[in-house]
Amino acid sequence: MNTDFLQSASFYRKLTLICYPSLLVFVALWHTVLATNEFLSVYISVAIWVVPLLFPLKGILQGNPYTHAWANFILIFYFIHSLTTLYTHPDERIFAAIELILTTGAFIGATYYARYRGRELGLGIKKKKDEAVVTNAGKMD
Repeated sequence: MNTDFLQSASFYRKLTLICYPSLLVFVALWHTVLATNEFLSVYISVAIWVVPLLFPLKGILQGNPYTHAWANFILIFYFIHSLTTLYTHPDERIFAAIELILTTGAFIGATYYARYRGRELGLGIKKKKDEAVVTNAGKMD
């Protein structure tokens, strides 16, 4: 197996582009058609479950590594939801398992795409010691 492909931004971009939109569609279907909530209207269910996934969608489709990185904060919500549902709702376990698989794929894809694409673009967080070297190099004694 070609491990270079697994360490490329291209692979993780494809993984994210498969899992993230699939998660969006699946969550919308789950909470509006497949297993509606008897206590919430469909509009409130959409607002709670679908709208958060729409926030990073444009940046993910455009391939923005920064958007991929912060989209993980939203994905954590769905990851926790799927694990909780697996434990507490036996009748919805198949839906929760699908959500868990899609969320995990999107999370891994977005994390590593942000990492590898950020490196390709020369983006990154500066370390304190690197800032000190730059600051000290610029001083005249």
